[in-house]
Amino acid sequence: MTMHKGSCHCGKVTYEVEGEVDGGLACNCSICQRKGALLWFVPREALRITAGEDALTTYTFNRHVIRHQFCATCGMHPFGLGTDPKGNEMAAINLRCIEDIDLAAVPVQTFDGRAL
Repeated sequence: MTMHKGSCHCGKVTYEVEGEVDGGLACNCSICQRKGALLWFVPREALRITAGEDALTTYTFNRHVIRHQFCATCGMHPFGLGTDPKGNEMAAINLRCIEDIDLAAVPVQTFDGRAL
């Protein structure tokens, strides 16, 4: 497994996430469309916040099942937290916040979040 490092824009929030990036999800829901995130879903235990957990703020909307995490200083959204349909804790990593990743090489699947 590969260890990836990521951060918010100002660097207050840093994290590591373990796994192989096999694809990204582009969602068209009201928040994802506006923030332009490219999401990679991993089990929650694959994500380790290494700095700035106290700098994170949470936003929820609609059914309040995803806890969107934002840096309170720069407003960047490095990941979200929630559960999958089976009840497993998950993290939705914003691939645009991962260091040294070739986003052009990541296959992207679209998801109609507006329909939810």
